[in-house]
Amino acid sequence: MTMSRLPVWAKPSDIADLLRLSVPIAVSRMAMMLMGLTDAIVLGQFAPEELAYVLSSWLPIGVSLGFGMGVLLGVQVLTSELLGVGREAGSGRIFRRGLWWSVLLGAAMTAVLLPTAGAFFHWVFVTIAPPSDALRAASPEQVAQETAQVTRILAIGLTGHMITQACSYYLEALRRPLLVTLVMYGGVVINLFIDLALVGGYWGMPQMGAEGVAWATTGTRWLMVFVFLALVAALTPALRASPPAPEGEARRQFDVGTGTAVSNVAEWGGFNITFIIATWISIAANAVYGYSVQVMGLCFMFYLGIASATSVRVAEAVGRGSLQDVKNAGRLGVVATIVMGAVLGAALTLFAGPISRLLVREDAIIGGIALAPAIAGLLWLAAAATVFDGLQATASFALRAQGMVWLPSAIHMGSFFVVMLPAAYGLGIVAHRGPQGVLEGAFLGVFFAGILQVALLEWKAARPVKERAAETVFVPREGREG
Repeated sequence: MTMSRLPVWAKPSDIADLLRLSVPIAVSRMAMMLMGLTDAIVLGQFAPEELAYVLSSWLPIGVSLGFGMGVLLGVQVLTSELLGVGREAGSGRIFRRGLWWSVLLGAAMTAVLLPTAGAFFHWVFVTIAPPSDALRAASPEQVAQETAQVTRILAIGLTGHMITQACSYYLEALRRPLLVTLVMYGGVVINLFIDLALVGGYWGMPQMGAEGVAWATTGTRWLMVFVFLALVAALTPALRASPPAPEGEARRQFDVGTGTAVSNVAEWGGFNITFIIATWISIAANAVYGYSVQVMGLCFMFYLGIASATSVRVAEAVGRGSLQDVKNAGRLGVVATIVMGAVLGAALTLFAGPISRLLVREDAIIGGIALAPAIAGLLWLAAAATVFDGLQATASFALRAQGMVWLPSAIHMGSFFVVMLPAAYGLGIVAHRGPQGVLEGAFLGVFFAGILQVALLEWKAARPVKERAAETVFVPREGREG
């Protein structure tokens, strides 16, 4: 009997390389989510009824961040390609271009949100909100006013967030994710202390509730800007002279990120609109659904680590011109995502009770609904949703690293706006299934996105070699000389 051989994409050296890159990225990305999660936990202990203001504010903030982070993804992809051909010393022009974009994007988004937040949320919660007798904790006008104020505070930090994202992408592409991890977790600690001061009232500070959370996030983000810029300047070629850019490089850097930006707007916008739908049901429904999605978001950081690492490995293979390595890197990322999903799903199902009590105090009740048991009852569904959310991220990242931009974006638009939002509204409000119905709608959205993105990745991998080679596979000009 002969032992079965491992698939060609599952070589131990490739698995080790994926782990070596994905684990630090996942840990550093998790820090971003941990900031939001610690905000939610502190609110859950002191003012759980105000969570709706924070989550609803992320509709304009999240869409802005998602668009900006997508545009900046070109920093990571093009730097990875240069690294793949040993030309990373000339990558400074990539970073500097991304840095200018981050400043311009952040400033423009802030300028739009500051004067329009009030009118926008009045329209959302007062003008178009469906009739509901369940909104007992606050009036629609109060929800609109408080959410708008939180949005304005968070908008002040948008430019800082864009700058730190450009720095993170650049350091990760140069295979220095540990630096990103250290800075991000330092930010988590600082954010927690500010939360305790401004939300919990520690050290004689006023208890500001949701507004305190927003100031903690904004202040922490700007502190991190200075640390990231100092590290990039001291430890990378970011500010050194670079060779002349190949023709069309700036356009390509923008194009690679633009497709991701559209996808982020679809995914982030879609999910954040579900928070609005949950708030239309009741403040309690927003809390139950919102905390469940916070757990999903934390799990998603594991998948995002795999997706980002897969993107880097695919881009490096593209830079080398190895189509077989491109295919192998994509498939390994998909399988790693499924394995991670099984582990996380088991953990969420087994520890649903303790997790829910960590999120909110055990006796927290809004509108007659005990929050902790209600959250625990939804975590199994959240666990199932995260698997497909991870698959759509890994497959779409692998596709974009190969230059396929708009088809993954179209899948995201269809899955989140055509499937998820109508399903969440129909199941949550029309069918009266409450927060569980909204989460069921979210599950349907990520299910379709995950299945379709993986199918598209396999379709691309299965195409004849000659046909694939005829597609535009970019190798930096410096790498083709000599």
